Amino acid sequence: MNLPARLFSFLVLFGLLIIAMSVHEFAHGLAAYRLGDPTAKYSGRLTLNPLAHIDIFWTFLLPLFLFLTSGFVFGAAKPVPINYWALKNPKRDIILVGASGPLANFILGGLLAAVIEIIPLPVSLLPLIVNLIVINVILGVFNLVPIPPLDGSRILMGLLPEPLAAQYSRIEPYAFIILIILIWLGALNWIVWPAVGFILRLMGV
Repeated sequence: MNLPARLFSFLVLFGLLIIAMSVHEFAHGLAAYRLGDPTAKYSGRLTLNPLAHIDIFWTFLLPLFLFLTSGFVFGAAKPVPINYWALKNPKRDIILVGASGPLANFILGGLLAAVIEIIPLPVSLLPLIVNLIVINVILGVFNLVPIPPLDGSRILMGLLPEPLAAQYSRIEPYAFIILIILIWLGALNWIVWPAVGFILRLMGV
């Protein structure tokens, strides 16, 4: 693939990733707001505008690096700020807030899968929709990995007793290193990719 074609491919996949990430972060902010925490609203994150969710490393540099090294585009947005103690029922609500982002991605992916089954789309548009479904599912599954600050860690901290949750939260400063080691060892492949494949099969993709 020549350089212009590679650049075009990156921009298309990056645009789809931005859509999925914006839906994901908006869902977190909306869930937190409905459960009593207005932090996301007051920090300008209760929006689908991608500009509000951009992080230089996770949103730009990481996807570009992955694309150049593997042809795969993946990244993350800036996490929506959550005030745990502002939630109406912190232990329960942090689980709901954590689950809301991945759930929004799965719902969007499922709706798009239904659309391509029901509505005959132009051949040129179909690959875009399929890629958007796949990116949403990958983003949803990956965020359920229980390593801070991924959403799975919020869910797990809500399920753990307070003393254990407090101890567990202390690994967050080392989360990036832990993730890199797990990816390098291939450990995430045992969970993430099988789960992605299973969900895509359920959606008929």
